[in-house]
Amino acid sequence: MATITKKELIDRISEKTNQKRVVVKEIIQTFLDDIIEELGQDNRLEFRDFGVFECKRRAARVAQNPKTLERVSVPPKRTVKFKVGRLMKMRLHRQDMIESGQPMDSN
Repeated sequence: MATITKKELIDRISEKTNQKRVVVKEIIQTFLDDIIEELGQDNRLEFRDFGVFECKRRAARVAQNPKTLERVSVPPKRTVKFKVGRLMKMRLHRQDMIESGQPMDSN
């Protein structure tokens, strides 16, 4: 499994769209900043067929340090949940079928 960086995505999109790299970088960074801003305001972001980003609150809890077995209080916090959309789910399923050598459904 490869890791793709933001820089690599910017380069790809710049090539595909024949746009200057600096313009693509600014658009992508603005998009990411807006996602962070909306999630920071507890808003749900829905991109049809791609997926949904949603803030979830985790309750405070008592955990245990595995090394010392000491009880540790963990404060409540927010985290981001991503639910895969229809097209991405279909694409991933198709890729899994190809990699496993299983016959593809006719759907």
